[in-house]
Amino acid sequence: MIKVAGKKVMVVGLGASGRAAAAFLASRRAQLTLTDIRDDLDPAELAKQFPGAAIKIGPEDSRLLDGIELVVASPGVPPDAPLLAGAKARGIPLIGEIELASQFLSAPIAAITGTNGKSTVTTMLGQILRAAGMHTFVGGNLGEPLTLAIGGVFDALVVEVSSFQLETIDRFKPRVGIYLNLSDDHFERYAGLTEYGAAKERLFKNQDGSDWAILNRDDANVWKLAKSVRSRVFGFGFVESGEAAAIWPDVGTLKFHLAGRRGEISLKGFALPGRHNISNAMAAAAAALAMFVDEKIIAAALRAFSGLPHRIEFVREVDGVKWIDDSKATNVDAAVRALESMAEPIILIAGGVDKGGDYAPLIAPLHRKAKLAILIGAAREVMRAALTGACEIEMFPTLEEAVERAAKLARRGDTVMLSPACSSFDQFKDYAERGDIFQKLVRAL
Repeated sequence: MIKVAGKKVMVVGLGASGRAAAAFLASRRAQLTLTDIRDDLDPAELAKQFPGAAIKIGPEDSRLLDGIELVVASPGVPPDAPLLAGAKARGIPLIGEIELASQFLSAPIAAITGTNGKSTVTTMLGQILRAAGMHTFVGGNLGEPLTLAIGGVFDALVVEVSSFQLETIDRFKPRVGIYLNLSDDHFERYAGLTEYGAAKERLFKNQDGSDWAILNRDDANVWKLAKSVRSRVFGFGFVESGEAAAIWPDVGTLKFHLAGRRGEISLKGFALPGRHNISNAMAAAAAALAMFVDEKIIAAALRAFSGLPHRIEFVREVDGVKWIDDSKATNVDAAVRALESMAEPIILIAGGVDKGGDYAPLIAPLHRKAKLAILIGAAREVMRAALTGACEIEMFPTLEEAVERAAKLARRGDTVMLSPACSSFDQFKDYAERGDIFQKLVRAL
């Protein structure tokens, strides 16, 4: 366990996880320096919240590292930021909030990573474990920062972890690590898929033979780890497998074998649409089985799971036109999955901030299913150039204009879906605000 009492600790980035880390460190009597480059933060409010802390808002100054013994970095701060690069150059220990928290927690951790589906699987697994009577913390990159679990009494900790968070782990060791998939994303931070995947793979860095790696057999970039991880491998995929631990779908059920035991989990009543959600259910069920949950409890929890906001969420039907909010689709692969799960004809609203990925995977599903793509935001010109010929394309600056245009053109039997394939930060605080505004616009039609 890391000792923080009396230690000079700098927290870089004061979003939700940074403030949670700072609050925990303050409770353990660390000497705090709090920094953030955003100019919309109020130093007086921070001083009131963290009395005695040194607070620096604005451009980073590496001289602030003088005397610092530990740096805790928020996931949104890139590794080449001056304070993080400076800490590394000086040999100052550098960790993230989940690493800090994990050193003060004793309950087994189930950690979920992947490009898409993390939040769904995290919430799904949490509900399964709670249905099994386990006192379960659910959070991490989703919802509550992990440091908020410190001091609580939990049977399990279910934690969504992003590649950004995994960059700064040291001893973080999940009892169950779940790796869902890997596709183009965050190329504004990573040089390419290999570098992005390497960050994800750190999830298994500290596991041993007593732990579990839940791996997607259908994703070659994920399944290759089956040969290199030190943990036990539990594979999930759409074809039956002969591994010692495997799960696959078969006519309304999930069949599995695990350490010589065979069984099945009913999918009757499972309501989430799309092949990708069957994959998500397999991953959550595999983790629950590895944590000794009975298959009947898993089936009941899957049946009760209704999905998360802004993830292929039905908003309303107006004059025979269905409106779907998939604002959480912040990368191309997520938008492709959404298109594949919907019945045509579709009017797609997409766009936002370009993340440096390839839009080509959208061409085939757009050609098959879409009557129109309405492109918005900062990336609309780049997307139009990449998608020309896939379907009819129109462009508008704002979401409001796109909804108005879609409402005018949609006919009975059509589906209008917001699935942006881009981040939201050109016009919105986050994907949730984008989805909330979309839903408000649709409900006002």
